[in-house]
Amino acid sequence: MRIAGMEFPDHPVFLAPMEDVSDIGFRLLCKQFGADMVYTEFVSSDALIRDIKKTKAKILFSEKERPLGIQIYGRDPDAMAEAAKVCEEADPDLIDINFGCPVKKIAGKGAGSGMMRTPEVMLRITEKVVKAVKKPVTVKTRLGWDEDSKIIVQLAERLQDCGIAALTIHGRTRSQMYKGEADWTLIREVKNNPRMYIPVIGNGDVDTAERCRQRFDETGVDAVMIGRGSIGAPWVFREIKHYLHTGEHLPKEPFRWYLDILKKQTLESAERIGETRGILHMRRHLAATPLFKGIPDFKPTRVAMLRANTLTELFAIIDEIPEKFRVN
Repeated sequence: MRIAGMEFPDHPVFLAPMEDVSDIGFRLLCKQFGADMVYTEFVSSDALIRDIKKTKAKILFSEKERPLGIQIYGRDPDAMAEAAKVCEEADPDLIDINFGCPVKKIAGKGAGSGMMRTPEVMLRITEKVVKAVKKPVTVKTRLGWDEDSKIIVQLAERLQDCGIAALTIHGRTRSQMYKGEADWTLIREVKNNPRMYIPVIGNGDVDTAERCRQRFDETGVDAVMIGRGSIGAPWVFREIKHYLHTGEHLPKEPFRWYLDILKKQTLESAERIGETRGILHMRRHLAATPLFKGIPDFKPTRVAMLRANTLTELFAIIDEIPEKFRVN
């Protein structure tokens, strides 16, 4: 599979851009475990062109992360084009446009998946961004605004006509947010449209190796993108890639091996942005990790982890988990 000049192995698996999740430390871990492509957290076009320091920091990356995409969002075509030029100076492998974020503060203002209500504006933005930069431009979007306006099949062709190099589709409408089950039937319809010639990437509810294999087989997508299934579990890429290549499950590592990965991620976060902020950032991963799922009476320990304010306190709680709950 190719996106512009970039060549990927069969059945590539990508890390989705996620706000407050896909920072450089997490991206590097996912890359280490086999992610074929990673994306930055999405960045505001308005903040980027105003040279907001915190926003500019989000587009910094390591050469070890390549191939990497920088994702931008906004509702003004001119601002989006200018922001794309700023991103291009950072030299990513591609620039991705976010037409999929469902959160109210973004979609409610007409950006992200809010664009599903104004497809003509979406197309103008896409055309302007494609013309503004030399880097490949891709788009990530949803099925439609709600159940009565699933426009992705027709919209996909029009986005392709704007000159994008690939299209990622999340199998939900904006109104669904992240509720219910992702519907891949329209993703399959877009992929099987004979007029579509750019890569189609599927996204939504892929959190196991079997489900990833199933999505490739049932829809024919060129790549699968994993978002929430990777939070607190960067090793999911290792497990999925092994299964895709061999048809067999990767043997489980000792429980402490997974704990050490989470500790390593926490330590990197603390060293990069400070102990307090680093721990706060990691709380989402610690709360979401499947590692502790099913352990009886684990709730008090989970609460203690999420209340810890120092690395010493947090690591002491984590280190006692195997013996306290007799898991190995």
